[in-house]
Amino acid sequence: MAKKALITGITGQDGAYLAEFLLSKDYEIFGTYRRISTPNFWRLRYLDIFDRINLIPCDLLDSDSLYEALNMSKPDEIYNLAAQSFVGASFEQPISSGEITGLGVTRLLESIKKICPKAKLYHASTSELYGDNSYKSQDENTEFVPSSPYAAAKLYAHSIIKIYRESYSMFASNGILFNHESPLRGLEFVTRKISNSVAKIKLGIEDKIILGNIEAKRDWGYAKDYVEAMWLILQQEEPEDFVIATNKTYSVKDFLKKAFECVNLKYSDYLQIDERFLRPSDVNYLCGDYSNAKQKLGWSPSTNFDQLVSIMVNKDLERWEKWQTGEHFPWDAFNYPNENKILSRGWDIDR
Repeated sequence: MAKKALITGITGQDGAYLAEFLLSKDYEIFGTYRRISTPNFWRLRYLDIFDRINLIPCDLLDSDSLYEALNMSKPDEIYNLAAQSFVGASFEQPISSGEITGLGVTRLLESIKKICPKAKLYHASTSELYGDNSYKSQDENTEFVPSSPYAAAKLYAHSIIKIYRESYSMFASNGILFNHESPLRGLEFVTRKISNSVAKIKLGIEDKIILGNIEAKRDWGYAKDYVEAMWLILQQEEPEDFVIATNKTYSVKDFLKKAFECVNLKYSDYLQIDERFLRPSDVNYLCGDYSNAKQKLGWSPSTNFDQLVSIMVNKDLERWEKWQTGEHFPWDAFNYPNENKILSRGWDIDR
């Protein structure tokens, strides 16, 4: 009999790739999504798996909907990927970020405890927990110093996972994933903003890219590699938390430079720095030590930094070229609002 998996946040980058991966292993997939006026299923359609997913409307703010999702799916494995996952937005919406990303996990744990206590739970934790610390690289034992409302909410969620694991003998594990990108990344994330803008500049659709802090350094991997690690974490005999990373770090400027090199252009000819895109508090350096995952899971990243940037730029270039010919396909960028039209907190409307 096929295993059943419930994926919260299945419409996001990780949810879509994870669903594709689990389908390749003959799982029956159930995925939750928030019932909004225009559901965002483009990633599932883009991967051509939409018709193979059992979709369940659900909200981490609503315990009853969580009960129903678990009752309908009766999962063997649960992957909690739902969250308000954009750090910048958490400064503008700190309360809802805490409710969804933090307390939502407790609601899920309580529902699992009552409905399917034997199910295995993977929770998407984050490298943002580490904040600005003095360590050259971060592992499972490194101190957490959150520096954003998003990271604070994630720290609560990370901690409550461990508390329920130890208090109720639940199989609940945290995956501390460092930045992982792909052509399915949302356009609000800097890597996809860069790859999308580079493609548009190359094709003459835009003439500049506007960014904030380009000196911040991150450990960037490929999302398709990372969803395999999520699955491996739940195949272990005992629950445990794992860092998933590449143990290499690059700056936003490095990503920008490499992206423009992919289309034979110089980033300095098109870059504009705008303080609107600076966060009130930012993490300057993150680099993950995944040696524990390598030893116990047998996992290592298979896509390097240069390959990742090339994959993203080439895919966005291909999409915009198709768009210019009038071709229709599942995609997000063509109707994404110009950020210069979006008012954010602290922005002077009169300037």
